[in-house]
Amino acid sequence: MNESKQSELGDFIRSQRERANLSLRRLAEKSGISNPYLSQIERGIRKPSAEILKNLSRALEISSNSLYKRAGLIDEELPPPSVFEAIESDERLNGEQKKVLLDMYRALVQSNGSEQESETE
Repeated sequence: MNESKQSELGDFIRSQRERANLSLRRLAEKSGISNPYLSQIERGIRKPSAEILKNLSRALEISSNSLYKRAGLIDEELPPPSVFEAIESDERLNGEQKKVLLDMYRALVQSNGSEQESETE
């Protein structure tokens, strides 16, 4: 990874941290890395490993692919998961919570489809 890519990656991580309203220290804790190391990543001084990027993506609740792409570890971003895949793969939810979310999503999509049909008639 060249310095420009490292700097771009660091800027992106910083902006995502600020968007998530996390201090540098809190993000470091959540991702299991040291405060100074995270600071160096954000300033474009250090090149994080794929494992560190994965930990950061989890802590920031963003796609690891978005960080891998910015770090030059993958050439193109994979298509985003469907809503169903995202809910099913979320380890923070139990089976009942996943079922409720999927049922709500289906109901909302169906109600929007019905409304659009009646608007065009």
